[in-house]
Amino acid sequence: ENENGVTVNRAAGLFNLGGAALDNEECYAVSKFARLLGVSYLEHQARLCHSSTVSALAATFGRGIMTNHWIDIKNADVVFVMGSNPAENHPISFKWIQKARDNGAKLVVVDPRFTRSASLADIYGSIRPGTDLAFLGGIINYALQNDKIQKEYVVEYTNASYLVNEGYGFKDGLFSGYDSTKRVYDKKTWVYQTDDKGIPKQDKTLKNKNCVYQLMKEHYSRYTPEKVEAISGCPKETFLEIAEIFTSTHKPDKVATILYAMGTTQHTVGVQNIR
Repeated sequence: ENENGVTVNRAAGLFNLGGAALDNEECYAVSKFARLLGVSYLEHQARLCHSSTVSALAATFGRGIMTNHWIDIKNADVVFVMGSNPAENHPISFKWIQKARDNGAKLVVVDPRFTRSASLADIYGSIRPGTDLAFLGGIINYALQNDKIQKEYVVEYTNASYLVNEGYGFKDGLFSGYDSTKRVYDKKTWVYQTDDKGIPKQDKTLKNKNCVYQLMKEHYSRYTPEKVEAISGCPKETFLEIAEIFTSTHKPDKVATILYAMGTTQHTVGVQNIR
């Protein structure tokens, strides 16, 4: 009984963990059974995997769920697998990867473990656990430094041309506006420059030093191939080959797709990994 004399069926010594292998009906039955026993510690793996995906994709694309279809995998020119092992964990999807390879696609796998997916890859990149951001930062830097971007899309459908406040900056691991005493950011310098109607100013030539594109280019310039190798442990030559293969799809008639999973999402920086 609680302090009010009401009988409460609460089994504090029990814990229930569901998983993605369960369908909706099974999840419903398990949760009803757990609550019947008084289990209050009822959890699901999605707390770690899908939660980071939702918050990252929603902020990036406007929707927090899968952005491509399995058929898109079949039609891809490059399939980039990172933090995932579809050959063993998602065998149905891997069927479409094999169909893409039959059509000449390249399979790239980046993972700390040499998995069955890696054994079938055209190129495999081994990295230290938790160094995803450095590796991906290196690819972003490679794309920006070598102009391996689909420029029309970047200019017309992203915020790359928007001008950021001139006071914005990044130094010694901290962005502008940081208050060390309160340990919070004042984000006034992070906003866009606007005209008298409140509309963000743009430079579609992408040459203005305050446009998002140039600020991003400067920010990621630190992720050199040498820095990627030092942090991730992936040999510079292997990294450069992977970066070249992936960014080769910047052309309008080429397509790449990225497959990630628990190896990418289930980190303290899982949201940043997916973004």
